[in-house]
Amino acid sequence: MTWEELAQLPEEIARNIELWDGRVVWLRRGPAEHQEFTNLMWSGLRRCAREAMAKNPAECRRVHTETNVFFGAHGKSDFVTPDFLVQRCLPEPYQDLRAADVQLVGEVLSPGNSQTDIDAKRRRYAAAGIPWYWEVKLEREKSAIAVVHAYALETRPGELPAGVRPLHPANYLLVAEWSPKDTDGIVIDYPFPIRIPWAELEF
Repeated sequence: MTWEELAQLPEEIARNIELWDGRVVWLRRGPAEHQEFTNLMWSGLRRCAREAMAKNPAECRRVHTETNVFFGAHGKSDFVTPDFLVQRCLPEPYQDLRAADVQLVGEVLSPGNSQTDIDAKRRRYAAAGIPWYWEVKLEREKSAIAVVHAYALETRPGELPAGVRPLHPANYLLVAEWSPKDTDGIVIDYPFPIRIPWAELEF
């Protein structure tokens, strides 16, 4: 399917579709907790981004939820829709968001999410060169965050035997994790200083 064909579909159908190199991927809407924790992450990251910009106005960023990220410099038939993201400010409003302008993408993972789908989407973000990828895993038995994982993009694989090449040249490495059970909140300095106490992320 092309972007133009997608645009001909009713909005209630089109908004549940991603195009992966023109292939239709159906987005299953999660439970209410999924949307709530997506919005809470957006709120916390937005506050931190604004605080960072107040100290350094040249580092302009915007934080969004469920916004299409288009791969490649042109065309719109290859995109994903992360749950939340941080982008560099664009020179004009209402522009398509390209992966090259995205600093961080994140997914809120409900208990029903498929590990195969999670891994596939993570690989697409890495291949697009997005520097940071976060996963917010929810508890199974209650409406709460279990753990948040932060991954940084690695583009140079470690030493491999002669003649062996990585299946995916770019990959994410886990660099931080936070759980309400053993931390006070999310604390990291990349891609900008982020401090989000768990009290801001309660359902």
